[in-house]
Amino acid sequence: MGAEQLTDLFRKYGDDVFRLAYSYLGSRADGEDVCQSVFLKLAEGKVVLLPGREKSWLLTCAANLCKSQLRSFWRRNVGELEESIPFQDQADRAVWEAVMSLPPKYRAVIHLYYWEGYDQGEIGEVLHISRTAVQTRMARARAMLRKELSDDEQLLAHDGTGSNE
Repeated sequence: MGAEQLTDLFRKYGDDVFRLAYSYLGSRADGEDVCQSVFLKLAEGKVVLLPGREKSWLLTCAANLCKSQLRSFWRRNVGELEESIPFQDQADRAVWEAVMSLPPKYRAVIHLYYWEGYDQGEIGEVLHISRTAVQTRMARARAMLRKELSDDEQLLAHDGTGSNE
């Protein structure tokens, strides 16, 4: 693959790959590392991308690298650094924190569906799981988010920072 074609793919899909990795791993630095690794694999020239399927391959590769990283000994035995992301709206902050508190397999389907716009069949292809597994994970993730966000609302209402009208 030529440098110009690789650069074009990075410009088009680099942010998408990074966001998926970040949603999986919960760390900006780890997300950047995975993004870099995906494009390095592509630069090695051992991969032939089918026209129109570039984004799917890139996201699948990113998801696989994230899964490997989550299984690694180092990752399981090292604490995470706290990253703060500024939000002007308290509701946006609560949604972000709720999504990031989900286990990685649930975070991934939520990210791919709501941020990347994939349908459930495409998510199954990217993550190498069945459509039924995608539906199950989405239902569980939504239930966890509903519970987390309703708990946050109740806390806000009781500690005096929310309105009780």
